Amino acid sequence: MVGRISKVQTTMPSPIPSEIPPPETTTGADHINNVIHVAQGEFRISRRSDDLISTVLGSCVATCMWDPVKKIGGVNHFLLAEGETEGVVHSRYGVHSMELLINGLLKLGAERNRLEAKLFGGARMYGAFGSIGDDNARFARQFLSAEKIPCLAESLGGTHARKLRFWPTTGRAQQMLLSDESSVVTTLIHKKPNDLQTDTDVTFF
Repeated sequence: MVGRISKVQTTMPSPIPSEIPPPETTTGADHINNVIHVAQGEFRISRRSDDLISTVLGSCVATCMWDPVKKIGGVNHFLLAEGETEGVVHSRYGVHSMELLINGLLKLGAERNRLEAKLFGGARMYGAFGSIGDDNARFARQFLSAEKIPCLAESLGGTHARKLRFWPTTGRAQQMLLSDESSVVTTLIHKKPNDLQTDTDVTFF
């Protein structure tokens, strides 16, 4: 299932299509993956084992959320913690993005009391506007805590953009931290060090 809600400042929310559009195909380390890209102000959900959900983050935050029993997962990508919507639901704002992601998972059969999450993004990217990333990270943590959804791992803050990949049926996540020169930085914050595996250019969660 695809949730595609309001491109930033350009389009109004549209109904959620019932089918995922034809995906890009790429050869992964383990098997062939269908890559589903998540743009700003969007979310994606899948229960297919060969799907890989991907996004790139700066000050925005992405929530990877899944039901480990039903093996259904998804990713959102919100720009701001909160804002004036004038009665229109915009998934660029944190609370609406989170609700759309959760409701989309439940519609595919996930159980709310089994949902687990991982958080990424919230970097200080734009000088004087660096507090946006901090606000987004704070909101995401508070939302999960209030909704009693466990956050198993996170990589939030810092000054680097992130490229995120998420396997929706297993909850596995992989990130690359990108420097100004587009090289990869492997320093991160993680809640479960025993699960941390590093490669030469990626970090696994």
